Amino acid sequence: MSPTAQAVAERRPAYLTELAQGTERFHEPRRPDCPWCGSTKLRTRLRTTDLLQHKPGTFTIDQCRSCAHSFQNPRLTPEGLTFYYRDFYEGLHADRAGKIFGARTSAKRSAAGTRALARFLEPESWLDVGTGDGHFPAVAKEVLPYTAFDGLDIGDGVEQARREGRVEEAHRGRLTDLAPRLAGRYDAMSMFHYLEHALDPREELKAAHRVLRPGGHLMIELPDPESRYARLLGKWWVSYFQPQHLHFIPLANLRAELRALGYTVVDVDRREPHVPLDLTAACALFLGHWLPDADDPWRTKIPTGFQRGLRQALLYAGTPASVAAHGADRLLAPLVSRTRFSNAYRVIARRDPR
Repeated sequence: MSPTAQAVAERRPAYLTELAQGTERFHEPRRPDCPWCGSTKLRTRLRTTDLLQHKPGTFTIDQCRSCAHSFQNPRLTPEGLTFYYRDFYEGLHADRAGKIFGARTSAKRSAAGTRALARFLEPESWLDVGTGDGHFPAVAKEVLPYTAFDGLDIGDGVEQARREGRVEEAHRGRLTDLAPRLAGRYDAMSMFHYLEHALDPREELKAAHRVLRPGGHLMIELPDPESRYARLLGKWWVSYFQPQHLHFIPLANLRAELRALGYTVVDVDRREPHVPLDLTAACALFLGHWLPDADDPWRTKIPTGFQRGLRQALLYAGTPASVAAHGADRLLAPLVSRTRFSNAYRVIARRDPR
C-alpha cells in the first residue's frame, strides 16, 4: 500500500463517522437579511457543491440587492469550517492548495505588494494576517530588510515559519481574539485573501485598527465579486471557492467601511492584484467534477482498478485543454488586468492619527 493510500485508509473511519450524522449540522440557520447592511432584499447568486475536494454538501451564495454584498447563506458553523478545511491546506491534499495559490503567492507578486505599501512608509514592524507558512514575510524581508515581520494564523504553519526564520514572531489564533494583546504594536499589516474567509469581516477590520499604531497602514487584497469572469464562468469561477469563502465584498463597500472605522484609503489597485488563473482553474474544476471518484477518505466506496485507470486516462486526455487554458490566461493577462475582468483588488488604508 502506498503512503497516500495508507493515509486515506487511516482517515476514512473518522470521516465516515462524521458524515453518518449528515452535513446539515455543519450549517447555521439561513439568515433572512444581509450581514453587511441589514437589508432583507436578497437573491440567490450561486448554488454549488464542493468542487475543490468533492466533500459532500451543497452551498448557496446570496447577494444583497441593496448593497451588492454576497455571502454564504446558510453559513458554515465553526465545526463545518473545520470539516471542510481539513486535509486541504495541511495534511492529505495540501498539494492542491499549492497548485491553486502558486501564482498568487509567487515571489514577484509578494515583492510587488511590499513595494506598494512601502511607497507610503518604511515600517518598523509588520504583521501578516493569515500568513500560512510565512511565504510573504520571507519575500517581503528582501524588499524591506530593516522591517521586523511577524505572522498570524490559526494553523501550525505559522509556528513552522518562525522555526525556519520566515517570521520573527508567530501568533497562532484569530486576529479578533489576539488584538487586545497586540494593541498598538504594528505600523503595517497585510491581509492577503483573508477577509473572505472570516466569519465577520467587520470585526477583523476593527481588530486591525486596534493592532495598528496611529498612522499605520493596512493592506488588503480580496477577490473581486464584480469581476466579469464571475458571471462568465459561473460556479466554475475559482474565486467562489466554496465552501471556504464566506463573504464577497465589493470595493465600494470596503472603502466605506474603512472610512467609518477611522481609516483613510490612500491607494486602490485592480491591475496588479489580478492573478491569471481563471480559465485554467475553471478547466480543472470542470474536469475534476466529471472524473470518476478519487480514493478520498470521505467516500464510502474505494475505487476499483478500472475506475482508477479510467480517471488517469481522462486526466491525460484533458491535458491539452488545460495547457490551452493556461496559455490563454497568460496571453490575456495584460488586457484582462486593465478591465473589469480583473479578478482581485488591493486597498491600502492609513489608520487616522486621532
